[in-house]
Amino acid sequence: MTPGVAETLDREKLFAARLLAARARPYLATALFALHTVESRRVPTMAVDRDWRCYVSPAFVDRTPVEELAGVWVHEVSHLLRDHHGRSDRVALERGLTGPGDRLRMNIAADFEINDDVFGDGLARPEGAVEPGLLGLTEGELMEDYLRQFRLGPYTQDLVWLDCGSGADGLEREWDLGPDGANRLSPQERDAVRFRVAEGITARPGNVPKGWQRWAEEAFHPPQPWRELLGAAVRSAASGAGGGEDYTYGRPSRRSAGLPGVVLPSLRRRPPRVSVVIDTSGSVSDAELGSALLEVAAIVRVVGGRRDLVSVLSCDAAAQVVHSMCRAEGIPLVGGGGTDLRAGFATALRARPRPDVVVILTDGQTRWPDARPPCRTVVGLFPRARRQSSWDEDDPDYMPDTPPEWARVVVIG
Repeated sequence: MTPGVAETLDREKLFAARLLAARARPYLATALFALHTVESRRVPTMAVDRDWRCYVSPAFVDRTPVEELAGVWVHEVSHLLRDHHGRSDRVALERGLTGPGDRLRMNIAADFEINDDVFGDGLARPEGAVEPGLLGLTEGELMEDYLRQFRLGPYTQDLVWLDCGSGADGLEREWDLGPDGANRLSPQERDAVRFRVAEGITARPGNVPKGWQRWAEEAFHPPQPWRELLGAAVRSAASGAGGGEDYTYGRPSRRSAGLPGVVLPSLRRRPPRVSVVIDTSGSVSDAELGSALLEVAAIVRVVGGRRDLVSVLSCDAAAQVVHSMCRAEGIPLVGGGGTDLRAGFATALRARPRPDVVVILTDGQTRWPDARPPCRTVVGLFPRARRQSSWDEDDPDYMPDTPPEWARVVVIG
């Protein structure tokens, strides 16, 4: 046997490190024990694939202290819980990142997202763990954000050894057993693990780093398809007819080419404005109102983080005060009576400047405007069983009108 190279995997040491990791981070225990270990001499250290298998180098285990191995366990399972492989695939498709160098950057960016707050409090920092400060970047950001902020070069040449596997960047490795290999978790089993971990985190938020709290919130309230629909509506409003409302000489008009010596101004497109009307009638639950505030925060992200472009008003049978967007959790939702969102529409459209998009968050038990509003409308419907949606204490035969055809409708949840 070559000196310093382990002949077989020291599973007792490896599993002792996993137990230490579970004790240090009990909310991750379900995920840690869901990983199936695979001995591999082709893996530099430890790596995971998207099927929740953990490939382990015997030599790495032999030379690494148990306390640091515990940190590596947590690091690797974090890649899978945060779906870094799926997110890397989406980023690669959106930004045209195809080469192995791009995948290395994704692995580094994913490590930055994990390592900025994962160690300490009983969990040792493994040797070589990279953090955002290494490249002068701020902590607390996501992989996708870090990926925009650095390129491979002299400052990253010492990081080429990083290889957390296809579970970290989506690129299949030669050692992967693949979807037909043994001991893989099905998609349903992976979702169940994520849910259990998120449940454990929300049960003890005071003891959990902010990065994990943010992840657990997203796990319980995953991005809904309607958000993509809203994003399309907002972008369409920004680029459609009427989007240019003022003239600027900062960018001369293309028609200037036909008039030598004359500089004509071009139309400047203003950022789109969004008005959100939240149904606060008695038929909407507190949980749904909480979900509505999460959707408001998502809308702010759609408009590039410009809170000044988003206004929110609550409405039951009458529209309440319009609030400018500052923080979603600071918006008072007043109501509790009957429902007539026509008042909300009217109030939203009286705003100056007038919104480009009106977003209605409701259970649908309302009457709708007879005429199409002079702006784009998106309706997010809280789901209702058919027997519930037909209930009315004054009229047992009442059935609410469906949203009008001029509105783009998506069921939330």
